[in-house]
Amino acid sequence: MVLTLAALLALPTPLDGAHPAAPVPAPAPLNITAILVNGTNYNTFIHLLRETQVDIQINDELNDLANAFTIFAPTDAAFKSLKSGTLNALVQQDQVGLVLYHILPRYYSLDMFETASNPVRTQASGNHGAYTINVTTDSNMQVNISTGIVHTRIAKKIFDDSQQLAMYSLDQVLLPYDLFGPKPPASVPPTAENAGGKSPSGDSAAAEEGTSGAGLHGMGVRWSLLVGGGLVAIAGYLF
Repeated sequence: MVLTLAALLALPTPLDGAHPAAPVPAPAPLNITAILVNGTNYNTFIHLLRETQVDIQINDELNDLANAFTIFAPTDAAFKSLKSGTLNALVQQDQVGLVLYHILPRYYSLDMFETASNPVRTQASGNHGAYTINVTTDSNMQVNISTGIVHTRIAKKIFDDSQQLAMYSLDQVLLPYDLFGPKPPASVPPTAENAGGKSPSGDSAAAEEGTSGAGLHGMGVRWSLLVGGGLVAIAGYLF
């Protein structure tokens, strides 16, 4: 009996950490509108994201870890400070472009803006250098943003997962120079000697249509095709 007890005592006892660890739950998928709701004071921008369906596209893209974005979210006060009718004057495609103009197609922490190469492309940028912003930092590491029309700075950080998504609050709406800058002068009517009864070529006619949405025609995104009639509701919501 003594030997048997000694043998039992000699058996190894299981260590506290020998049990298999419970699987770590996968992180919840990123949802940009949910983040903004928690941040409060971004109701107008949330509405724009939803009406244009840009929020759906960004959330879907974020499911792929290879994709990353930086989003500038104007506050409700920023939208209220716009001149009355500013957004209503935009055609549907340009309203989509305005939303995409507040999204950068890569992740930027606050420190990374210090080495950003200007001009910085946005999700609305086309192949012709349109719809870009300039970013600078001052001695206090304050991040300044210029569109050529609006000059503002990042007010605060809303969200940053250090990898895929950073969201920053703005006190002003970013107005693209391509939409709100000076328009080129109207073309001079043809003179009698060169009119000749000929109609303008296809290229000339297209050029005379204006530059309002020029930067959007070549942008590498497909979201402007998905908005349907949702943008009609924006005018009634905002102003």
